[in-house]
Amino acid sequence: MADGPTTLKWGVERRLEFIEFRLFWEGGVNRSDIIDMFDVSVPQASKDLTLYQERAPKNAIYDKSARRYVASEQFEPHFLRPDPDSYLSRLRSVAEGLIDLSDSWITQVPDTDIALTPRRDIDSTVLRTVLGAVRDRTSLDIHYQSMSKERPDPVWRRITPHAFGYDGFRWHVRAYCHVTDKFKDFLLPRILGVGEMGEGGKDPLQDALWQERFGVEIGPHPDLTASQKAVVAKDFGMEDGSAVLTVRYAMLFYVLKRLGLLGDAAKQPARSQHIVVVNQEEAEAALEKAEFAA
Repeated sequence: MADGPTTLKWGVERRLEFIEFRLFWEGGVNRSDIIDMFDVSVPQASKDLTLYQERAPKNAIYDKSARRYVASEQFEPHFLRPDPDSYLSRLRSVAEGLIDLSDSWITQVPDTDIALTPRRDIDSTVLRTVLGAVRDRTSLDIHYQSMSKERPDPVWRRITPHAFGYDGFRWHVRAYCHVTDKFKDFLLPRILGVGEMGEGGKDPLQDALWQERFGVEIGPHPDLTASQKAVVAKDFGMEDGSAVLTVRYAMLFYVLKRLGLLGDAAKQPARSQHIVVVNQEEAEAALEKAEFAA
């Protein structure tokens, strides 16, 4: 997002983004912040602050009492797009222990808690091998525990993986199954072992449920008040009372389940279920097409 007549080196631009991040989200930044984050010299940190002021002269004011630069009332981003989702993702990652606080660029962390889900046990060797099969477009023997009545015990089966999916709780690999001659989802934690690789199966372009998409139109629950509908519309980024979620057919079941939209959501209490599917009949037909009929 950086502007100006001179192209900046990546490391310099990264430090300018950091300065702007601290100014926007935390109100200020000083030289030691840059030194601690990027392990640069005092002269380099001073040079970065000077360069930032040259590129964005209206954004920062030096506060002598606090000994740091603070954001001005005329602040306008030059090096990053302030994105609430991005900031909250950093905050969530810190709260969940996925990244160190020092790597988040956040110094003043508000008291935060997360509605945790049990961490899925994914074997690193399994994941690395599956990634290799996706990258090299090869098939792979996996020792897989299904939950079907037909296969109550783990069995070896050959798959040709080509993509990954995340339903908000679990990771799975999308793959062609050589046993059933179908493209399916295989949960990574249920892959108990990996075996030999071989020639790949069907081309991923033949996985129609992965390649094709369906538009789920959502809207506020009809039993909400006008003001409640307005805030729900704002919450979900709706325009004219609705929004369209473009979803792969292979991910449709997971998306609807996560949003509480399996079945007729309009029959659920508006107090707990704030959105409904506007194109309900089409969505049900799409679920049938995706072989996930509710």
